Amino acid sequence: MSCPFVPENDKNILEVLAAYELPASLVGAVRYGQGHINDTFCLLCQPQEGDCIRFILQGLSSAAFPKPEELMENFIGITSYLREKVTAAGGDPMRETLSLVKTKDGKDYYTDTNGKLWRLTPFIENTDCFQSATPELFEASARAFGNFQYMLQGYPAETLHETIVKFHDTEDRYAKFEAALKADKLGRAKDIADEIKFVTDRKADCSVALEALRQGKLPLRVTHNDTKLNNILIDRDTHEGICVIDLDTTMPGLSMNDFGDSIRFGANHSKEDEKDLSKVNFDIELYEVYVRGFLEGAKGSLTAAELEYLPWGARLMTLECGIRFLTDYLDGDHYFRIHYPEQNLDRCRTQFKLVKDMEEQFEAMSAVVKKYA
Repeated sequence: MSCPFVPENDKNILEVLAAYELPASLVGAVRYGQGHINDTFCLLCQPQEGDCIRFILQGLSSAAFPKPEELMENFIGITSYLREKVTAAGGDPMRETLSLVKTKDGKDYYTDTNGKLWRLTPFIENTDCFQSATPELFEASARAFGNFQYMLQGYPAETLHETIVKFHDTEDRYAKFEAALKADKLGRAKDIADEIKFVTDRKADCSVALEALRQGKLPLRVTHNDTKLNNILIDRDTHEGICVIDLDTTMPGLSMNDFGDSIRFGANHSKEDEKDLSKVNFDIELYEVYVRGFLEGAKGSLTAAELEYLPWGARLMTLECGIRFLTDYLDGDHYFRIHYPEQNLDRCRTQFKLVKDMEEQFEAMSAVVKKYA
């Protein structure tokens, strides 16, 4: 199979394309989206009559996901379950959840000669993917992620694989911070006493969610674990979130974490590496917008304890992210890509400023949840 629009350094996908029976002539295969982990292409197939038919082809990163078969087992189980739920509710399963195109030999994915796993999904047309939010888009994304919780409330979360082990284990994140601090490979600890103290003062907080899980207060759920606005497809006609995408980190977790991660990046107006911390402020009004949408989408499926812990989700996901930035800074900036030497330090400071704001407004945050519960 040939395709004139495949760049020279992407010729390996021709092997992958040969594994699929496409519905029309392939006229293009171009890199797509703004993701930095998987290799993503948009395929364009042109029938003799009618509009171009598009697909998304993705090659999974072996560095990020060392057990891709387990990831795909999660993906297949979740999307199959969602299709049943969407169909039963009278919806359109081809638009409201992801689907897989089978290979010529009937498999759900293809593994190339280098051992890389690839999957092909239909392109969901008449939708947009946004990188920044208006309040209306933020609320639409909240409804979509809340509905994701609602639709999957009956799925046996314990059967899912951990695609990234201990991803939201805040105790483990704290332990890694302590190890990086003790090693102090680059001698940076002496200049960041305030940031170190900020973390050590909150060691007990790192156990709040996990202790509630261990005590049986919080149920294990199917969680997305990357609840950014750009992981929702927004329907162009209704302006509502129609499909949750990027399911690679979907695994067992806590509803408060999915909620909290959205608040961490969405309920403020600053850059992630803003140097002027006076510009970094937690926005309680945007928080309320998200709470309203999330609980509307969840349709009463969250327990009383889960509702109580939602504000903690915001605090802990923000604290955890800041700890990860600080740990990477101490360790030599190996995990997060940086463009200048102190970028991870700046990133951690913005997160800690947001945590401080949330601590100061915690009662108000809890009151907002009670208002819409």
